[in-house]
Amino acid sequence: MKIIRTVRGDIAPEMLGVTYTHEHLFGYSLNPKSDPDLRLDSESAAAYELTLFRMAGGQAIVEMSPCDYNRNPLVLRRLSEATDVHIVCVTGFIKGASADLLVENKNINELADAMIRDVQDGIDGTGIRAGIIKAGSSLNTITPNEEKIFRAAACAQRETGALISTHTEAGTMALEQIELLRSEGVPPERILIGHTDRKLDWDYHIAVAKTGVTLGYDQISKEKYFPDSQRIDFIIRMTKAGYGGQIALSGDLARRSDMVGYGGGPGYTFILWRILPWLRKQGLTEADIRTLMVETPKRLLTLDV
Repeated sequence: MKIIRTVRGDIAPEMLGVTYTHEHLFGYSLNPKSDPDLRLDSESAAAYELTLFRMAGGQAIVEMSPCDYNRNPLVLRRLSEATDVHIVCVTGFIKGASADLLVENKNINELADAMIRDVQDGIDGTGIRAGIIKAGSSLNTITPNEEKIFRAAACAQRETGALISTHTEAGTMALEQIELLRSEGVPPERILIGHTDRKLDWDYHIAVAKTGVTLGYDQISKEKYFPDSQRIDFIIRMTKAGYGGQIALSGDLARRSDMVGYGGGPGYTFILWRILPWLRKQGLTEADIRTLMVETPKRLLTLDV
């Protein structure tokens, strides 16, 4: 049976709808000295953001805050119930900087077992099950602890079939992540490489796409890295090159200043109200848009149980 695992329970893949594949609703660093703008701790602000997203036509969010970012599945379930937006919760870790203290004294099997429990049984006794697995690397390197997390994530993927969605620092180490995961038996179609639009190098993107993985263009609206016009150009070019089904769009909004609910912006309506019309104007068809926003997320998140 094919399902998608959400915080309110398993749903049929056809129920997922328009989906952002890499976002943050409620979570913050374990480090008390971290940037206060990165502290998303208001349930009401998150509910407001999701309400706007739903009004704009959004139907599902993949919430990418794992245990090293104060994951709270109970809050996510309440938010999903209150707004009728499907939310997929994550297991795993972001990267070494946040995860080192949690993983340095654990072996691969211990980490993998915890991830498997999160997906199959539920998180921390809540009964709320994760729908994907997260692993990440540092700038231009995969540290020993990060390698351990990747190998544990691969073990959990083989056991559960869940997608592995990664963090790359500034888009680096994508090919190395893929090589590591594939060496552990993870099929490329079950890998989503995050933040690839932090490194808008055409040859690099083609090399990543040729491996068969999906590329996360998930920094949309963050023009401090690249203008959205360049992201639009890459989406159009990748689609024309035959890789439109290997792109997943999102904004990775993790700051209070990103969220309308906290008095900031652009918020979760930006892709739906600004980017999709822009893509249409540049020549993408409605079928292309549906692939980006519905079919690819559905493919990535579907589990065989």
